[in-house]
Amino acid sequence: MDLNNLQPDNAKAQILSNAVAYADKSVVSKQLIKAPSGNITLFAFDKGEGLSEHTAPFDAFVEILDGKAEITIGGIKHNLTTGQFIIMPANIPHALSAVEKFKMMLVMIKS
Repeated sequence: MDLNNLQPDNAKAQILSNAVAYADKSVVSKQLIKAPSGNITLFAFDKGEGLSEHTAPFDAFVEILDGKAEITIGGIKHNLTTGQFIIMPANIPHALSAVEKFKMMLVMIKS
């Protein structure tokens, strides 16, 4: 065994939308990276599920990996589908709702 070529288990090619699974009547999250400088989290929302209005102290990048979402930022509704992304600015109220079930990647950089 060549110890110089060992990699962590997550150091392999993957498909983002397959890395988190839907669950009935639930919101599922899976944190891929958590560091003092930021994090990357995957979410799977069943139809009708969502996150109520809240704020975050940092800008957040959201990419829709599968399905359709309604993302409200500062009172303005945005309808996103697979492949689209949006930036949720820091300190602006935002909410997410599953028009149909959807998966997303959330990237938050803290510094």
